Amino acid sequence: MTPGKRLGSYEIVAPLGAGGMGDVYRARDARLDRKVAIKILSAHLDGDPDAVARFEREALSVAKLSHPNIVAIDEFGRAQAPSRSAPCCTRCSAASARSRAKQPPVVR
Repeated sequence: MTPGKRLGSYEIVAPLGAGGMGDVYRARDARLDRKVAIKILSAHLDGDPDAVARFEREALSVAKLSHPNIVAIDEFGRAQAPSRSAPCCTRCSAASARSRAKQPPVVR
């Protein structure tokens, strides 16, 4: 995903990081005019039912947590990414997300 691309009502601003399960982007929620982070399952895992299930379990587990240093999950589902429909979750801003956003993005 490149800056300026739209993912539903979210506009991608910049990459934040990448890991074994997915890529995280800084984005702007156009509906609510706020900053969010979006995690998208890596394309190479999208066809793997076990990876998709693990991604969903991660989102459900984190959504049950409430702590000032853990970002909250606002939304989970599939989003129309370029050339595919990708599992993704949207995380709202939190103190930990703001501090991490000041660091340079981690790219694989």
